[in-house]
Amino acid sequence: MFCRRTAARLACATAILIGLHSAPVHAQTLTMRAALTRALAASPRLTAAERDVGIATGQRIQAGAMLNPELSYEQDNSFGSGNYRGTRSAETTLQISQGFELFGKREARIAAGEAGIDVAAIQRKAVRLEVLSETAIAFLSVLGAQRRIQILDEQVTAIDRLTPLLRRRVEAGASSPAETGRAEVASALVKADRERLKATLASARRELAVLMGDTNAKFGEVSGRLDTIGRPPSFQSVVAAIDANPQLVRWTAVFAQRNAELLLARLKPYPDVRIAAGWRHFNETNDDAVRLTLSVPIPVFDQNQGNILSAQESLAKTKAEREANRNTLIVIAGRAYDSLQGSLRELAVLREVAIPKAQEAAEAISQGYGQGRFTLLEVLDAQASVAQARLREQEALQNFHAAIATIEGLVGNPFTLARESAR
Repeated sequence: MFCRRTAARLACATAILIGLHSAPVHAQTLTMRAALTRALAASPRLTAAERDVGIATGQRIQAGAMLNPELSYEQDNSFGSGNYRGTRSAETTLQISQGFELFGKREARIAAGEAGIDVAAIQRKAVRLEVLSETAIAFLSVLGAQRRIQILDEQVTAIDRLTPLLRRRVEAGASSPAETGRAEVASALVKADRERLKATLASARRELAVLMGDTNAKFGEVSGRLDTIGRPPSFQSVVAAIDANPQLVRWTAVFAQRNAELLLARLKPYPDVRIAAGWRHFNETNDDAVRLTLSVPIPVFDQNQGNILSAQESLAKTKAEREANRNTLIVIAGRAYDSLQGSLRELAVLREVAIPKAQEAAEAISQGYGQGRFTLLEVLDAQASVAQARLREQEALQNFHAAIATIEGLVGNPFTLARESAR
């Protein structure tokens, strides 16, 4: 139940973060929610984690099993010489024996088994979060590449629009015929950049498809927007939330498991009791008798000291392992948070200065070109500046939302932001 709620929260939160369209689109279009659902259903890592829970459950069942009774048959005083020739003087004994574990050994095994189930179940939640986060980042990569290709398409169209005007200027003698070739070169270079970006998009689509269980992308475009951002909370709040990550929560269960294993190692030297009851028949006198046996091992030579020391060290190791795991998560979260903050600062510069100024200059130069006040090179340079600024904006937006998805995968909950309107 926890996993389903977490999956739903992450899907909803990430959908909000990228301004996911809810309007119906053609059947081939892929939404974030659909991608997350398919990835959860197809993930072999999640399937393996499910099997780990089954393995731990089987071990827990086995831990609670009682010792099996033993049935034995003995025949004495037979196949010898004299009076003991053949089986005339034989004594036969049929006996059943049962061992009894004392001092709570079975209970300690059960406790270790139950803790093992908890460890596996919590690890399954951690894997689920990882799958969701990785799928969201892959989806954003496809979405960002799509948008950047669209910007390059618009740049090619803008350059091609200059062709009629350029021809008229050449015919009027206002421009050199060489400028026609310069415009064609500029268009070709943008198209070359577009082809390179298409290769990047193909790789991103394949990666997303593999996460969803396919070797090749069987979807068309992905649907969503990247222009909705917000102000993140402090990094301290992120660090505090990391303690709820299943990767860290599982160490509580690991501690309980290792503590039970230590108890079991300490209890092993204490002797168990085996009681046996049997029936003995004396062939020589044709008499019968009952045989009772009580056996207790004497722990003189093996007191399980090596296993006790190993279990003690394993238990002491738990705290260090958790701290190392926590430090790793904090480093990953810190990188994502720094990327997020850097993307916000970059977006502020691009949106407040670079893009408006570049667009303003491009419009003025384009109008002036028709009046003969600017050269073709200046027009192309202005258009390229607008395109580069918009490409940088899309890259920063993608990095911002990828950082959000990374942090959400670490904290196990939606990363609450103070919303800003898309510009």
